[in-house]
Amino acid sequence: MKKPAASPRNPGPSARVGVASPPEPGTQRAARAARSVYGAIVLAAVLVVAGLLAAQLDTLLVAVMITVIISLPLSWCAERLMRLGVPRPLGALVGLLCGLAVTAGLVVLLAPTLTSQAQTLINATPGLVHSVELKLSRLVGTPPGRLAQQLQHDATAFVRQPSQLVGPIASIGLSAVTVVAGLIAAVITAYFIAAWPDQLIRGALSLFPPSARGDAHRTLQRIRGAWLGWMRGVGISMLLIAVLLYLALGVGVGLPFALTFSVLSGIAEIVPYLGALASGIPPVAYALTISPTTAAEVLAIYIAVHQVEANLISPLVMSRSVHLHPAVIAFGVVAVGEVFGFIGLLIAVPILSLVGILIDELWVQRRQAR
Repeated sequence: MKKPAASPRNPGPSARVGVASPPEPGTQRAARAARSVYGAIVLAAVLVVAGLLAAQLDTLLVAVMITVIISLPLSWCAERLMRLGVPRPLGALVGLLCGLAVTAGLVVLLAPTLTSQAQTLINATPGLVHSVELKLSRLVGTPPGRLAQQLQHDATAFVRQPSQLVGPIASIGLSAVTVVAGLIAAVITAYFIAAWPDQLIRGALSLFPPSARGDAHRTLQRIRGAWLGWMRGVGISMLLIAVLLYLALGVGVGLPFALTFSVLSGIAEIVPYLGALASGIPPVAYALTISPTTAAEVLAIYIAVHQVEANLISPLVMSRSVHLHPAVIAFGVVAVGEVFGFIGLLIAVPILSLVGILIDELWVQRRQAR
């Protein structure tokens, strides 16, 4: 049989063109490397822009995050009560009232003792300063009394010129009023979010194309679970630290003002690492006025208690929910504090978990899928 002759309509094999050969493996690797570099540059640019926007809108962002965080336990309570047939708005209201009742009960239970101990500690401050000066003078060989004289001079200057106190007092009062008003507004807004969340969720999902709404909803659920786990872990850590320190300092060592130091240390647990470090300075300094041995005992107690918390609560509760390495938390807390200020330290872990989840969803998982 004769082979069909080549024609314009039926070109021969040698005349066929336009069929691209598959790229070589080296070319594919180079293309993937180029896409990775471009993706890293885009991600860095997005992070820089986000940081600049956060620096300009830090107060608003912190207020929004605090409001959402407050709404999460109310929403959790409402969902549990809905299983018993309780309407969601009523369940959220029950959760809000329970939270306020627990807070008020703790204040009524601890406030009188804390106030009395704080007043006693303030009244004893001059004697404590003098005692510390005597101990330091024996070590360095300088005459005591200079620090006390300086404190007395500064106090006399303020008394003779009380107008100098007007500015600081007015600033502190205005800040306190602003914080209280903002907290009340956040609690009210959080209740409405927990009572009627469907419209907000639908509005947030409508910003995404229909094909991506499932992934967006899953991401929101991951963030919600991480933040609830963080709140549960912080609550357990605060209670554990306060109780263990009070038993060790008050019952074991017999340190005065043990309740005040224990409660302050428990509250400071909301700031990872830095809070534990800062909360241990006042009791150790006070114990130093008693004796170096007492100061060493208090320091050893603080180290032991925080080691128990770090090896028990963090692995079992915090790490499973937040999924953040301790080094990431340590460096991230400092970075968040620089961007958002002191208030940002209180919600540093939720901010870091939010960033980590978004990077995982938008970058890591998509790169792995490719």
